[in-house]
Amino acid sequence: MHRKSWRDAIAAYSSPSTLVLLVLGFAAGLPYMLVFSTLSVWLREAGVARETIGFASLIGLAYAFKWVWSPLLDQWRLPLLGKLGRRRSWLVLSQILIAIGLAGMALCDPHTHLTWLIALAVLVAFASATQDIAVDAYRLEIVDDTRQAALAASYMAGYRVAALLATAGALYVAEGLGSTTLLYQHAAWAGTYLLFALLMLPGLLTSLWMKEPAVSMKTQLAAAKYGFSHQIASVLVLIVLLVSVPAMFTQLYNTDFPSLVTGEATLLDLLLEDRAFLRAILYTILTALCLSSMGRRGLAPVLTPVNDFILRYRWQAFLLLGLIATYRMSDTVMGVMANVFYIDQGFTKDQIASVSKLFGLIMTLVGAGAGGLLIVRFGIMPILFIGGAASAATNLLFMVLAGMGANLQMLIFTISADNFSSGLATAAFVAYLSSLTNLKFSATQYALLSSIMLLLPRLIGGYSGVLVEKFGYADFFLITALMGVPTLLLILLQWHRQGNRASALPADEPPKQE
Repeated sequence: MHRKSWRDAIAAYSSPSTLVLLVLGFAAGLPYMLVFSTLSVWLREAGVARETIGFASLIGLAYAFKWVWSPLLDQWRLPLLGKLGRRRSWLVLSQILIAIGLAGMALCDPHTHLTWLIALAVLVAFASATQDIAVDAYRLEIVDDTRQAALAASYMAGYRVAALLATAGALYVAEGLGSTTLLYQHAAWAGTYLLFALLMLPGLLTSLWMKEPAVSMKTQLAAAKYGFSHQIASVLVLIVLLVSVPAMFTQLYNTDFPSLVTGEATLLDLLLEDRAFLRAILYTILTALCLSSMGRRGLAPVLTPVNDFILRYRWQAFLLLGLIATYRMSDTVMGVMANVFYIDQGFTKDQIASVSKLFGLIMTLVGAGAGGLLIVRFGIMPILFIGGAASAATNLLFMVLAGMGANLQMLIFTISADNFSSGLATAAFVAYLSSLTNLKFSATQYALLSSIMLLLPRLIGGYSGVLVEKFGYADFFLITALMGVPTLLLILLQWHRQGNRASALPADEPPKQE
C-alpha cells in the first residue's frame, strides 16, 4: 500500500463518516451497559436475590452469539424500512426496539413485574446486538481499509462515553431522584431508564440522516440469494446444533459406561434406565440431522459466507484465524485479574476509579486516535505489529509494579502505557479485520471474526486466577506478556506474505480486496 501524507491522515478524522460513527458508537454503548451492570445494581437495590441476578446476566449471550443471525442483515431486506437501504433499515429498526425496550423496562417494577422486566431486557440485548452488527457492516462499507481505524477510534470514543454515562451516570441519576440502597424508589429508576431511552434519539436521527454505503446492487443481490424462511430455518438449525453438540458430550460423560465394563449392566439396561444415555442418543440424532445433506442445505445462509472466506484465502485462512484468535490474548488474560491486582497491591477504590477507569479511558481514546492517524500514514500491518508488541510489553510494567507495592506514580505510568497501547492495538486490529471481509457478506464475516477474536482469550482468561495462585502476580504478568510472542510471529509471516503478493503485481495495479 502506498504511504499517504500526514495531511491525509488528519483528513481521515474530518469526514462526515467520523461524526456518524461517533454518534452510532454512543447509541451502541448505552443499551449494553443498561442491561448488564446497571441493571444488576437496580435489581439488587430492589431486593432481588443474587441467584436471580446471576441468571439475568445470561442476557449477555445475545452479544456472544450475534453471528448466528448476522446473515439476516446481509441477505434479507426488511419490508417498508428496506427503502432506507440494507444497513440503515436494520439500524433504524434496532434503535426503535432498543428505545421501546428501555422505556418498557422503566415501567416495570422488579417487585411486581420481574418477568416482564427481564423479558424486555432480553429484547433490548438482542436489538442492541443487531445494532452492533449493522454498525460494523456500515463502517466496513462506507470507507476503504486505511480509514477503518479512524472510524473505529471515533466509534470507540462514542461507545466509551456512553458506557460511562450508562453506568456511573445512571447511578448518579437514580440516586439523585431518590433511590438508595437503604430506600428503594422505583420511580427514580423509571425516570433514569426513560431518560436513557430518550438518549437513543440522536442515534436514530443519525441513521435516518446519514447516507447508505455505495455498495452495488449486483453485490447486494449476490448475497440475497436465500429467502426469509430459509434464513429463519438456518438460524433454528444452527441453534439446535450449538445446543446439541456440547449437550451430547456432556450426557456421554454422565453415562454410566463403567458398569458395562464391570458387567454390572448391559446396553439394554442403559437404554431402559440411564437417562443420561438416552439424552446422549437424542442429542446425537439431532447433531446428525443438522450435519446431514438436508441440514447443510438449511445452514446454507450461514455456511455461504464461511465458504467465501475459505475459498478466498485457502490455506492462509488458518494463518489468519490463528492471528485473529490470539491477537488480544496477552492483554485480555491480564485484564481479568487487573482490578483484583490493584486491590491486593493496596490501592484504594478512589485511586482505582480515578486512575484505572477515568484516566485509563482517556488514554485508550488517545491511543485509538493515534492508531487511526498512523494507519492512514503508514498502513495497517506496521501498526498492527507495533500495537501487538506494545500490548504484550506493557504487561511487563505490571510485573515491575507487583514488586513496588501501592506506588501511585508507577500505577499512573503503567495504566497510561497499557491503555494507550490497548487503544492503538484495537484500532489497528479493527482495521485489519475489516480488510479481510467481503462486501457481499460484511455483516456475517465481521461478526464471525470478532467472535473468534474473543473466544480463546476469554477461555484462557477464566484460568487467570489459577495462574496467579500458582505463580504469583509477577510471573503471571510475565506469562501473559509471553503469550503475545506467537501472535507477533504470525503478524510478521502475514506481513511478509502480503509484501510478496504486492511485489508480484504491476506497479499500477494495487492488491485487490473483494
